[in-house]
Amino acid sequence: MLVLFETAAGYAIFKVLDEQKLQQVDNLWKEFETPEKANKVVKLKYFEKFQDTTEALAAATALVEGKLGKSLKKVLKKVVAKDAHEQLAITDAKLGGVIKEKLNLSCVHSPAVAELMRGIRNQMEGLITGLPPREISAMSLGLAHSLSRYKLKFSPDKVDTMIVQAISLLDDLDKELNNYIMRCREWYGWHFPELGKIITDNLAYCKTVRKIGDRTNVAITDLSDVLPEETEAEVKLAVEISMGTEVSEEDITNIMHLCDQVIEISEYRTQLYDYLKNRMMAIAPNLTVMVGELVGARLISHAGSLLNLAKHPASTVQILGAEKALFRALKTRRDTPKYGLIYHASLVGQTTAKNKGKISRTLAAKTALAIRYDALGEDTNAEMGLENRAKLEVRLRQLEEKGIRRISGSGKALARADKYQHKSDVKVYDPSGDSTLPSVSKKRKIEEVEEAEEEDRPVEAKPKKIKKEAPTEETEAAAEAQTETPKKKKKKKKHQQEEEPAAEEEPAVKEEEPAVEETTEKKKKKKKKVKEEEDE
Repeated sequence: MLVLFETAAGYAIFKVLDEQKLQQVDNLWKEFETPEKANKVVKLKYFEKFQDTTEALAAATALVEGKLGKSLKKVLKKVVAKDAHEQLAITDAKLGGVIKEKLNLSCVHSPAVAELMRGIRNQMEGLITGLPPREISAMSLGLAHSLSRYKLKFSPDKVDTMIVQAISLLDDLDKELNNYIMRCREWYGWHFPELGKIITDNLAYCKTVRKIGDRTNVAITDLSDVLPEETEAEVKLAVEISMGTEVSEEDITNIMHLCDQVIEISEYRTQLYDYLKNRMMAIAPNLTVMVGELVGARLISHAGSLLNLAKHPASTVQILGAEKALFRALKTRRDTPKYGLIYHASLVGQTTAKNKGKISRTLAAKTALAIRYDALGEDTNAEMGLENRAKLEVRLRQLEEKGIRRISGSGKALARADKYQHKSDVKVYDPSGDSTLPSVSKKRKIEEVEEAEEEDRPVEAKPKKIKKEAPTEETEAAAEAQTETPKKKKKKKKHQQEEEPAAEEEPAVKEEEPAVEETTEKKKKKKKKVKEEEDE
């Protein structure tokens, strides 16, 4: 069996002298305790030394990527092809598949081979003759530096780093600009306070201050290249009635230096934004189409890189940037946030407050697909992002029109508005709501309704005769009341008062309106009789 061993100095091929010792994997390390024991197990057959660091770097890169390099292919053809019947022990199984496919050599990779490689590495200085230890360590260090530099140079995350740094710098510039402009307005406001109210744009304000200097120079200064004509006229009028204080030339000089800084930072911010926009369209075109340059760059910055962002599910992309609110909601058992950084996307911004949660969830799902396509796909076009954005706009339109559609039915047809018909109803004032006291009993109301219905009928009803049973009973009761004692009179009075409402109700059920009027007159007569009896 032959063993392929890679070093920083070159390729080494060893011949295994005793293959039976490889069967004892657990005790194999004992055979490599000393260089003498190691030479009894393996023997160096061929060593191909690298000429320079560039060749070593190319070979190491090919091995890391699992490819067959030119120098390794040359060694295998020269040495191993002679002993084609023997097996070749290798460290990487992927590399073994490539060697077997191209050179038709049987390769072995097993735990015993891994243990054998470990032993050879431990006693490499004694097994490989002609290379001093100092030279091997120097070549290992040089190759390590070159390989690390190569990996860093061709790293897929290297462009993401540019985006992360650019968006962070953009945020810092915005903060600094706000501080500088606020300081400039307050500082120059002591000298010319009216200017701050007339000019609202910060950059135009600084350019105007830079050009004017002292407010006395406004009359002789042409501001047409900075301000429109109307604003320039307002400034010149305000100077004449200004309430500001007088300042020295040194103060004006410092203020003008500050204005220079604001103008320079604003110009650099514009340049940086253009750079970020171009970078985003080159690295993540689909993500840029979906959410915009700034939101996409902030998502990449928050995740660390485009590759890390591609590993996040859509639910995480949706609330990325709202971690504090999420954990607070989980701790207090309340509703979790619906959106994080994705809230600033144009699609979410143009939605009504009611549908922001739905559209942000849909947008996060499509954005996650776009991120993975940008990070792991081979194409660099934005067709997928444009297609998904069109779908999202259709979905947004459906959500906005949902309130107009019918609730029942298929939901596809729009709600039809009925033809308007003007109805003029004359309403009569109802005085029953004026008083809370019950003026008429419920039975009385029912009787009045029934009477009203009878009146509306076409058939005329014959008037009924009034019964005279009630008055006869009353006269008898009055005669008895004269003979009885005064105590009985009181009882009779109570008894009569209880019977009176009953007497009132009976004729009302049977009689019509004229009968009701007669009963009221009889009641009055009864009351008069009762009073006369009490007086007696």
